[in-house]
Amino acid sequence: MTAIASNTLSIHKLEQRLLQQKDARQRIILIDQLTNHYAYTNVKKAQSLLTEQQRLLQQWDYPDIKLNYHLKTAIVENQLYNYYLAEIHFLQAIELLDERGTTIQQVEALIDYAGTCMNLGKMESGMNFLQKAEKKLQIFPDQRMQSRLLCRKAYVNLHYTNYSKALELLLESDKHINKIPNRLDVKDYYFLTLVHSGLGRIYQHNDEQELSVKSYLKVVNMCETMDMRSRLSWHYLNVGSGYMSLEDEESAEIYFKKAINASDDVSQHARASAYANLGHCYFQQKYYDEALELYNRADYLYKEQSPKDFFNFSILDSWKAQLYSELGQRQKALKHFESAYAYAEIIEDYRQLSEVCKGLATFYADFGDYKVAYEYLAEHDKMDMLYSDQVQKRQRLEMEVKYDAEKKQREAELSQLRATQLQMKALRAQMNPHFLFNALNSIQHYITSNEVTFAAKYLSKFAKLMRRSLEYSEQEIISLEEEVEFLENYMEINAKLRFGDRLDYKLYIDDELEEDIIGVPTMIIQPYVENSIEHGLRPKDNGLIEVRFELCEENEDMILCIIEDNGVGRKRASELQQASAKHQGHKSMGTKITETRLQLLHQGDEDDFEFVQIIDLEDEITKSPLGTRVEVRIPILELQGK
Repeated sequence: MTAIASNTLSIHKLEQRLLQQKDARQRIILIDQLTNHYAYTNVKKAQSLLTEQQRLLQQWDYPDIKLNYHLKTAIVENQLYNYYLAEIHFLQAIELLDERGTTIQQVEALIDYAGTCMNLGKMESGMNFLQKAEKKLQIFPDQRMQSRLLCRKAYVNLHYTNYSKALELLLESDKHINKIPNRLDVKDYYFLTLVHSGLGRIYQHNDEQELSVKSYLKVVNMCETMDMRSRLSWHYLNVGSGYMSLEDEESAEIYFKKAINASDDVSQHARASAYANLGHCYFQQKYYDEALELYNRADYLYKEQSPKDFFNFSILDSWKAQLYSELGQRQKALKHFESAYAYAEIIEDYRQLSEVCKGLATFYADFGDYKVAYEYLAEHDKMDMLYSDQVQKRQRLEMEVKYDAEKKQREAELSQLRATQLQMKALRAQMNPHFLFNALNSIQHYITSNEVTFAAKYLSKFAKLMRRSLEYSEQEIISLEEEVEFLENYMEINAKLRFGDRLDYKLYIDDELEEDIIGVPTMIIQPYVENSIEHGLRPKDNGLIEVRFELCEENEDMILCIIEDNGVGRKRASELQQASAKHQGHKSMGTKITETRLQLLHQGDEDDFEFVQIIDLEDEITKSPLGTRVEVRIPILELQGK
């Protein structure tokens, strides 16, 4: 049994159970399962079931199902072209997801909502939501969500007419979807239809009509096989238009008729376009009465749905003018030519104005009025030149958009390069000579005292620490797990070899942090730990340093690292440093360079916060120093190759 047949059987069983189920709580759960499928296949049925579910949820509190209700209602309203209603439900769902959703659920909602934003013309908002989703996926990779993200990003590039980038992203999305380890669900196929629709548009733009038709046919076949019918009218229209460009009138007619009869797609605009194009097919075959009837149906639907759709009004009137001209009805033809010109003039569509003028020149020439025909031919040439200027201006604007995007990318790369150079300086500045000298002295002491076990153990740890330091100098990003392991090794050597029994350390990692897949800048915390040990704890007999890693509350795309010690405090440390000839003038280059690295890494963040905060700890009553706490906000970075 195929996966599709198995899924159909499963849906049928759920429907039967729902028909027999009287218990309200069980109905809520069954509706939740069924609408997962119907949201992409039978949106009217999904809408009906979700209405019942909403009523039942007022009696029974199921927070997770309430969340699903908003997500699926948003998707259904989007399928029904009710984009403002979809937005309301997406915002409610995202608010609930912040309280109880998983990261992948949040990513999925952001990607879906970005699509609705684009449908509403809110491109900037859509791009922002996609960026948020992308940052989350860097921390929690998921191939299914990555494929959908790539698809949405492709449509952003389509909007800005960056066809080469859109093509690259769509092909990458297609590859990701087809590599999903588990079998594809109905939503995966929905995104595949988006991928191939986008490819069809690009091929059409590049005048590769055969490839365009092939892509659109893939979409139609998927929709028919998976019973996804909410956008079928548009898909049939695309195939028909492709065949029309290939001058295959017979095939075009078949798909235009299918577009008209696709009752599950509520788009009257798609239906109007199908009527108009089918009418033009009939006109080409000289079925004038049939063509005129279809033109009039299209005209009625266009004006009912979009009273200011002047582009399509102009096209229809010019086609009607040609038809009446063929019938020899001169006054009617002239009336529609003039109307077509007026509509095109409103929207400054010089290409259409050029075509209308050409049609008028032919019209007057056919009736022997060569003087007026010549005037319109001259007007045609003028409009053609204006259209060329319009195209050049649009191309210039497109190039500016692409240039700005590439400029931002180059600036980001330069910032990254500067951060890398600073990283190398930081690593060279980090390993305090006192630490190296004391550690080696202590190992030498173990050797001369014949304490072979301790000597071997700490020599191994010291060698590992040095090796890691050299390895990480070649890397920009390491995993949080590697950063923590390095710090633990560094603190243990300090505690055991440099300070004897005078220093203890503790290291905590929040359970929510998946340290093996989270990327952080290389050795970003070690300079602050070194500073704490060198200045705050060196004068103490019972030093304690604690390092904690947790998610940053102000920004979920960052980690908060807290380094806290029970040292002498900054004021006393400064006094001791000034009094000591050995330490006088000592500056922690590691922390200064690290702060510059953090400044570069935080570039572009809108949140107004300090990425490094130093807090003096003191007794509430006596105000005597109790130590120092350093809070470092570290950006989460994409871990390459993991």
